[in-house]
Amino acid sequence: MTQHGAWSQVDIGGHAADVFEPATPSEHGYTVLYLHGVRLGRLVDNEAFTAQFAARGLRAIAPMTGPVWWTDRVSPAFDPTLSAERHIFDNVLPYIAARWGAAPPRIGLLGTSMGGQGGLRFAFKHPNRFPVAAAISPAIDYHTRIDEGDAVLAAMYADAEAARQDTALLQIHALNYPRNVWFCCDPQDYRWHDSADRLRMKLYSLGIPHECDLETTGGGHGFDYYNRMAPAAVAFLAERLERERLRVP
Repeated sequence: MTQHGAWSQVDIGGHAADVFEPATPSEHGYTVLYLHGVRLGRLVDNEAFTAQFAARGLRAIAPMTGPVWWTDRVSPAFDPTLSAERHIFDNVLPYIAARWGAAPPRIGLLGTSMGGQGGLRFAFKHPNRFPVAAAISPAIDYHTRIDEGDAVLAAMYADAEAARQDTALLQIHALNYPRNVWFCCDPQDYRWHDSADRLRMKLYSLGIPHECDLETTGGGHGFDYYNRMAPAAVAFLAERLERERLRVP
């Protein structure tokens, strides 16, 4: 236990997850569901994110799946029968409800890299469940990795086009979208910045409200940049979760 709160590890549906309890939790039960990147970068002992969660009383939960891109495709890299998406819906959300009494829309999505695209994908695919999402360095065009020899993705999809059809950009619906979307990507992140910019242009052309920062730089792709953008990302989540609570249906 620190001045900020405490991280611990739990088992959810046979898979590990990190859990953060702030020293003073929000009275409204706001919770952040963090989706990790392809290298399983954890937030345990990460001062940048932990301090932001604690300052706003946000509980956080970070399930671990491995490099399976938070899709609804089964991969032995995670589980022989359960997809990462089903794990979230069938196991993680019920765990959050049982432990903290929190349920959508009081759960905000936060992801970095692979998890950034996963969070956007969940929000666009299930906007009523996840009306609040923040993504840092989202690796949106992950289908390009198949032609580069990514064995995990190659086992999940028939080809790169099948994967492209499953990406966040292809989940956007002009008449049914999450009300609160924020994303950022370092201009020096040459691998993923273009796809983040395409997302910005598509949302703009469809008139879908969103906020993004594609100008701030600070380390390219990795935790130097993620940590720099943590205050903006977590502030957006806290503010928009509160806005959703006060929203008149």
